Amino acid sequence: MQQQLIQQISQRVGIPADKAEAAVDTVVGYLKQHLPGPIGSQLDKVVSGEEGTGGGLSQAAQNIGGMFGKK
Repeated sequence: MQQQLIQQISQRVGIPADKAEAAVDTVVGYLKQHLPGPIGSQLDKVVSGEEGTGGGLSQAAQNIGGMFGKK
């Protein structure tokens, strides 16, 4: 998933892949610092596409929605 994200950023913004990778790393680092622990700690797994992340990106979105009272 991370490579797909890097590729999309590179293509859409028109920057080299190494710059897009730096942008992804910066955003992921920022989110990990500012999201609640349980969500932030899973972010690397979600972005990398690892199995066993409790539902991946959709689960993370549900968790974030739950913090704001959405089910």
